[in-house]
Amino acid sequence: MLANKECQVALEVLQESPLYDCRCKRGMKKELQCLQIYWSIHLGLTEGEEFYEASPYEPVTSRLTDIFRLASIFSGMDPATTSKSNHCLDAAKACNLNDNCKRLRSGYISTCSREISATEHCSRRKCHKALRQFFDRVPSEYTYRLLFCSCKDQACAERRRQTIVPSCSYEDKEKPNCLDLRNVCRTDHLCRSRLADFHANCQTSFQSPTSCPGGNYQACLGSYAGLIGFDMTPNYVDASPTSITISPWCSCKGSGNMEEECEKFLRDFTENPCLRNAIQAFGNGTDVNLSPKNPSSPITLPPKTEKSPALPDDINDSNTMYDTSVITTCTSIQEHGPKLNKSKEQSLCYSETQLTTDIMPDQKTFVDQKAGGNRHWVGQILPLVPVLLLLLLGS
Repeated sequence: MLANKECQVALEVLQESPLYDCRCKRGMKKELQCLQIYWSIHLGLTEGEEFYEASPYEPVTSRLTDIFRLASIFSGMDPATTSKSNHCLDAAKACNLNDNCKRLRSGYISTCSREISATEHCSRRKCHKALRQFFDRVPSEYTYRLLFCSCKDQACAERRRQTIVPSCSYEDKEKPNCLDLRNVCRTDHLCRSRLADFHANCQTSFQSPTSCPGGNYQACLGSYAGLIGFDMTPNYVDASPTSITISPWCSCKGSGNMEEECEKFLRDFTENPCLRNAIQAFGNGTDVNLSPKNPSSPITLPPKTEKSPALPDDINDSNTMYDTSVITTCTSIQEHGPKLNKSKEQSLCYSETQLTTDIMPDQKTFVDQKAGGNRHWVGQILPLVPVLLLLLLGS
């Protein structure tokens, strides 16, 4: 397409327009139409040859903690602390308590289990469609618990593996080559978008302690769930309760000189620490500990020293040291965190906090250290007054 100069110029103009930066929302009403617009621009500029493609979806800002809270409210039990040993069975019970979840789950199980003929035991196309409806329309508070429930025994792990009815939605007589499967996926705008989103949110990041981009487990798990119901549908490869291995139904046999690229693509599923950590974190009911964006706690004080901190030069030696504007500034910093510029008023707040903490913990006014020294000297002189009077009288 870039061989056409007029087309190339038109695409370069689009690249400078707001349309180039637009993104789509997963599950939106006109999702496919939005994705078609996105790829018509971006594929023309890149020719679609990248190993990893940018996600056409808006970035995820929610966290796993939001899912835990809502799951507890909706189901009446915390997914991380239920006393039952089979968390996957608990997840199915919780889904049955919600009409929408129960209806769509029953729908895809029925569709994916329905035999078509003696040679065709199900309709994969209809099965995939029913699965997409379930994962797009049912809140993740329910779907995540079915997909990522933690297991202590093989029976539980097998129930987890059977969640998507893999005999129809996942398995086939033969495994295709992974690069061929990727090429098939990229011919469909929806599948291509979900795969790009998975790579964007689950690609291993060595800069993050969680191995996930931005430390966001929720974004990775959502991208994983978004792949289910497409040619690239992933699933657990076995019913092991101790190790988690995920893979699409493909292999790298017959890759020829592309074997290295194929293995790299497959490892993004089978040996992905971000995806594995995210699944384990959800199963354990844990999330990344993030400091709040607007901390409300007081300013952290420096280590205490024996020497009292010096006051700023322009502070008067009185109990009402600060005027009203400075007091307002200090109150604002304590309530909303140190958002202000490094100013005179802010330095006064630090001095006030340090002084009241280091010198007089129970008092908020400053006490002159010299005055304390004078009182100590007077206390030593007073006992000697009677002796001096006797000496004077005797003389």
